[in-house]
Amino acid sequence: MDGTILVADDDRTIRTVLTQALTRAGCKVHATSSLMTLMRWVEEGKGDLVVSDVIMPDGNGLEMLPKISSARPGLPVIIISAQNTIMTAIQATEADAYDYLPKPFDLPDLMKRAARALERKSVAATPKSAPSVPTEADDLPLVGRTPRMQALYRLVARVMNTDLPVMITGESGTGKSLIARAIHDFSDRRTLPFVTATGAQLASFDGPAELLAQAKGGSLLFDEVGDLDAEAQARVVRMLDGLNGSGPRILATSQQDLSTRLGDAFRSDLYYRLAGAQIDVPSLRERVDDIPLLAAHFLSRAEREGGSLRRFSEDALGLVRSHPWPGNVRQLENTVRRLVATSPAEEISRSEVELVVGTATVNLGPDSTAATDDLSEAVEKHLRRYFDLQGGQLPPPGLYQRILRDVEGPLIEIALDATGGNQAKCADLLGINRNTLRKKITDLDILVTRRRKLM
Repeated sequence: MDGTILVADDDRTIRTVLTQALTRAGCKVHATSSLMTLMRWVEEGKGDLVVSDVIMPDGNGLEMLPKISSARPGLPVIIISAQNTIMTAIQATEADAYDYLPKPFDLPDLMKRAARALERKSVAATPKSAPSVPTEADDLPLVGRTPRMQALYRLVARVMNTDLPVMITGESGTGKSLIARAIHDFSDRRTLPFVTATGAQLASFDGPAELLAQAKGGSLLFDEVGDLDAEAQARVVRMLDGLNGSGPRILATSQQDLSTRLGDAFRSDLYYRLAGAQIDVPSLRERVDDIPLLAAHFLSRAEREGGSLRRFSEDALGLVRSHPWPGNVRQLENTVRRLVATSPAEEISRSEVELVVGTATVNLGPDSTAATDDLSEAVEKHLRRYFDLQGGQLPPPGLYQRILRDVEGPLIEIALDATGGNQAKCADLLGINRNTLRKKITDLDILVTRRRKLM
């Protein structure tokens, strides 16, 4: 790398590590804990790239982006933040940040992004004002720092201000409709109507025309579009074919991957009109590490809404984290609300949680599995439990690839950890080609580091 990088973070450890790593890579580095100092450097013409935290002692890094863009059009800014919510990614995108990374971040990953930013030709950009964020933005239960959720945040931010139709898939209770609403509320259509199509409207001959009149140039959501009968699907196809440039943004949600049902069950022409971009929302079982964050979020929300101050005991939080949550985020939120209302003490005990959700748990690792040294037996028990949690229904199609991904990802991560992040040693340990390992790391969105993660 070649260039001068301005680093702004109030954490001395992060400033030191970034300065050392970027200097070793061939860059000049100016580091500060003050946004005022950062802005002075920018106005003096210093720096080819800015790496800035959001929450600083003298201001907000996101709110500084329009000023940086105005003073130095085309100067790339990488935002790093411990505020791991969808709003941070959306605000960073709206304010023209070059890139966004959540904390804790992977140092080699940041280095690669910095190298790409320095190689990018500076293109003059029109300065934007600070993003307009609704007051309820921080109340969205779209919270998480797991790689799956961070990838989802980035995808939402990228498609938000496009005209592409968006298909949002995921199990019941994962927040599909919330994501659809967020795409509208934080897009440039936010001042226009957001309309959800009802079954009655789609069953009526005049329903599609009435929907378009209500939505105007805003957003039109087809919730659980996979449940529409053949006649309603045909009406939606005709409606979409008649849209012009001033029509609404089309959004759809589905509990199932409709690409596996094309034909008699779901019209392929409708699917291809709806799936311009696809967002897959993970279940809570696929992002267990986010459960404590969500629980804390719901406790705080309940207190703000007039409830009592509550917190989980360590044992109680352990049970909350290990519970299978077949109803996903919606079930977790309702459970927390009930516990806040019924718990007699400030600290919610494990026994109180057990009274509400029972004692069922999912496999969270060696410390919480049934005692067995047989991997095949452990996998069988996990899969049988997974099927049992579906409430008598079959899991969504595509199970084979999902299970392989669930096993392959942890295997590679653990092997990388065991080899200190050395990919050559890891490939040899796994018995696969190094190029194959690199492709799997990319496909599975695995963060690789030979250093400790930064908090």
